[in-house]
Amino acid sequence: MLTILKKIFTWWNQDTFGTRLKTIFFGKLVGSDNIGNKYYESKNGKRWVIYANTIDASKIPVEWYSWIHFTPNKIEKTHELEKYDWQKPHQSNLTGTEKAYYPNKDKDGIKKKYSSWKQ
Repeated sequence: MLTILKKIFTWWNQDTFGTRLKTIFFGKLVGSDNIGNKYYESKNGKRWVIYANTIDASKIPVEWYSWIHFTPNKIEKTHELEKYDWQKPHQSNLTGTEKAYYPNKDKDGIKKKYSSWKQ
């Protein structure tokens, strides 16, 4: 029961009831990516994505990002992009966590290029 209510009233947990109806009646499945996101298109050209888990726009891979933003490229027909050994897998935004990137980080913490005049 709680799952059904979450589907109807919350948009941050995945697709809502309205999005599900729009997808069923007007959406044509174009494809899905390796994360599990599903990509749809309507007859009049509108495009949308149903996310596999939590909604995070940074989870759209490069090959589908260009499709959803109507940017033509050579991989649009196959949606397969050659991955290289040096490419890292997707990570969600780590800002504000302990794993956040700091360019001048020491073992003691963040090394700043300046010193405060108040001590």
